[in-house]
Amino acid sequence: MTELIPAPRAVVAGTGEVRLTAQSRLHAGTATEGVGHWLRTVLWQAAGLPLREARELDETEGDGIGLRLDPGLGPEEYRLVSGPDGVLVEGGSAAGVFWGAQTLRQLLGPDAHRRAPLGRDRVWAVPHLTIQDAPRFGWRGLMLDVARHFMPKEGVLRYLDLMAAHKLNVFHFHLTDDQGWRIEIRRHPRLTEVGAWRARTKFGHRASPLWDDRPHGGYYTQDDIREIVAYAAERHITVVPEIDVPGHSQAAIAAYPELGNTDVVDTTALSVWDTWGINPHVLAPTDNTLRFYEEVFEEVLGLFPSEFIHIGGDECPKDQWRRSPAAQARIEELGLADEDELQSWFVRHFDTWLRARGRRLIGWDEILEGGLADGAAVSSWRGYAGGTAAARAGHDVVMCPEQHVYLDHRQDGGPDEPVPIGYVRTLEDVYRFEPVPSELTPDEAAHVLGTQANVWTEVMEDTARVDYQAFPRLAAFAEVAWSPLPAPGERDFADFERRMAAHYGRLDALGVAYRPPEGPRPWQRRPGVLGRPIDGTPPNR
Repeated sequence: MTELIPAPRAVVAGTGEVRLTAQSRLHAGTATEGVGHWLRTVLWQAAGLPLREARELDETEGDGIGLRLDPGLGPEEYRLVSGPDGVLVEGGSAAGVFWGAQTLRQLLGPDAHRRAPLGRDRVWAVPHLTIQDAPRFGWRGLMLDVARHFMPKEGVLRYLDLMAAHKLNVFHFHLTDDQGWRIEIRRHPRLTEVGAWRARTKFGHRASPLWDDRPHGGYYTQDDIREIVAYAAERHITVVPEIDVPGHSQAAIAAYPELGNTDVVDTTALSVWDTWGINPHVLAPTDNTLRFYEEVFEEVLGLFPSEFIHIGGDECPKDQWRRSPAAQARIEELGLADEDELQSWFVRHFDTWLRARGRRLIGWDEILEGGLADGAAVSSWRGYAGGTAAARAGHDVVMCPEQHVYLDHRQDGGPDEPVPIGYVRTLEDVYRFEPVPSELTPDEAAHVLGTQANVWTEVMEDTARVDYQAFPRLAAFAEVAWSPLPAPGERDFADFERRMAAHYGRLDALGVAYRPPEGPRPWQRRPGVLGRPIDGTPPNR
């Protein structure tokens, strides 16, 4: 069972195997106790193996598991040795040991990913081998949009497990948008009392005539958020929250109308938006708005210990600001050239505010327009251009170009794809994605923190639809983010497909409703629901 995903850097095969039995023991050295608890738990659930505690490494006696730190390894680097003395997983930190434990779980076979034993006798064996492995990027991310369609807490915890199984380590949590506000802010309770619920939902693309007339919504309490963050931390995943400003804010304005441009629109008549697209209702650039969101971010910082806080910053139409006497007066007062610089002022305010509290701002690549503060980072989504410009200007970048790693884009050009959106991005297309633009110098490329796949949920009404869009492509993306692959055209996709044949068994054991290689199952289709397919090859820029 060496069909590993993502592919490790080096594997040396041996002869023989380590058999885990009811008598096998597990020793977790200093600072690896949490990994030991996780591994003991999942193998007890899946295999019924008690893995009793060994006080010393030599008590594992040839058929057990040892976990320990090796300061000579990098922070996320690990070494797994399976041989006559048992299985030893060493890492430069607990994170490295955890990624090695994930590899060990894969080596035990697909059934090691189940939540209860199958009730039949079987051998749990790890082949003798040595694996040396480390990630290519420090930021290996997945963005999940829970604003358009709410995913209950249990679904989020499940996705953290799926991320961990693929060695992804950054969970970008898109918590607010026009269609819903999903995080409890105690100082401003109407954000969830009003902003977390919409009366109905567009079914399909915004041009679709179909509606789901059931109210839709939900939110995470602050204790839910604490649980999610702690659960992620146990799996060595950082949660980066996103609170969108100044666009994508109709849900907040519906809850607190004074946040909008009241001098040009009756914001008291607004409700949480029920359709998709770019919304014209943006935040007013007033001191009241700044103070309100500072209070929001104060509570957010108390819940999320992450270095980065995402402020959105994308798709902010300027029409209301152009027509607003108050916005125009603010432009004149600040000596700004235009509305683009007004948005830059808005972003810079929160960059300064976050830096004063020891955090860093990250936003979508529109925040480059009008100038960007030195410490801010960029999520490059409109192709590579924004990320390239940011890296050349000395800003850190996360590469997530829409045309390549937006997993809401359709997986095939056939008529059975459910609600087809965007370009065709096959499993092979994602496998050949290269996060670092070739035109960057080595110094500029060092600003590429990593890469991220984004799951926008406008047309994903439940967890099964999210599964369908994310998998199996997220497995290919995980290999791109972790493994030191050759240039896109030189990558061995046939070998990846061979390893995926085994990996589908793991996804089955994990209960993932992925898209089968031969096409969607009948219940995965959405006949008659209008999408927005784009023909042709996406631009590679």
